[in-house]
Formats: sequence, structure tokens, C-alpha cells
Amino acid sequence: MHAPRTRVQRRPVHGVLLLDKPLGLSSNQALQKAKWLLRAEKAGHTGTLDPLATGVLPLCFGAATKFSQLHLDADKTYEAGVRLGVTTSTGDAEGKVLAEREVNVAAGDLARVQAQFTGPIRQTPPMHSALKKDGKALYEYAREGIEVERAARDVTVYRLELAREALDAIRLRATVSKGTYIRTLGEDIGEALGCGA
Repeated sequence: MHAPRTRVQRRPVHGVLLLDKPLGLSSNQALQKAKWLLRAEKAGHTGTLDPLATGVLPLCFGAATKFSQLHLDADKTYEAGVRLGVTTSTGDAEGKVLAEREVNVAAGDLARVQAQFTGPIRQTPPMHSALKKDGKALYEYAREGIEVERAARDVTVYRLELAREALDAIRLRATVSKGTYIRTLGEDIGEALGCGA
């Protein structure tokens, strides 16, 4: 027979914690760990970082959760490494390799693509995202092998910097509007360069 579980006493905690989210945790896993450690009654995060992403994830507690929508709607800046010439099922390093292509990118090509993807653009959300369709996250459909039709949407890339790191790698830094998917931006840039990413 098991001993009865002791229920953790929750307490009111109010404020914002700027968490440096580590690699490998989903935004929700990071939130739940912080909520448990602080024994907070109420908590939420202000956006989603992929499990493979690291960086600042603002966590709101108590009364601060009322203002989390302001952060959700705010512009954000991301930095990401993009591997050129390799297309995967998830748009990141965890996915199955779907195609490999030769990379022939000149310096002028980066400048052209940088200009092409700065300003208002149309972007189709990736299947591996927390976006919901009929109450279910797209990544859940993707794990079941189901491709769901997704409408392209308008987003804005306010600032985009592309720098060559290697023959098959670039680093991008982008300041973007709400709802912009950086993995999709990387994939779209790879396609515009003619080699995929």
C-alpha cells in the first residue's frame, strides 16, 4: 500500500521571472518546474520557445499573468543558426532528413535574401508548433503522421541580419512581429537561396 501523497501547499506569488530557458525543455515544462519550485498558485509564459531553443522566457506569476498578453503581442528578437542544404521533417536538427542539396551561395545572395525577407511577409506555420487546430496542437497531429492544412498568415520582419558562418551555415538575427516562426523563416530563406535549410 502506498503512503498518501502530501499535497504541496500553493501560495500567492506575484511578478515576472526572466528565465534563461535551457536546451531540451519545452516552454511549458520550464514554466511547470518554476511554478513547482516557487509553489505558485497561478503562472503563465508569454510566448513559446522550441525545446531546441535557448533564451529568455518571461514567466508571469499571480497578478502579473493579467499583463502577459501585452508580452505575447510584443515584437521579439531571435538569433538562430541555419544549416543550408539540408531539409528536415521538422525544420530543425531533430527531424528526419528529407533532402540534401548542394550549397552555392554567393555573398550577394545573402544581401538579396535579407532584403526579400525584411518587411511584411506571408508565412505558413510549421506542423511542429504549438498552434492549435480544432483544439489540438499541430505538433500532436505531426507526431501521429497527420498533415493538417495551414493557412499562410501575415507577419512582419522588422530587422533581419544574415551572416555566413561556414559554407553550409548562416546565422540569422531577426526582430519580428507576434506569430513569426523562426524555423519557418530559416526554411524559407534556404529555399530562396536555392539550397533549402
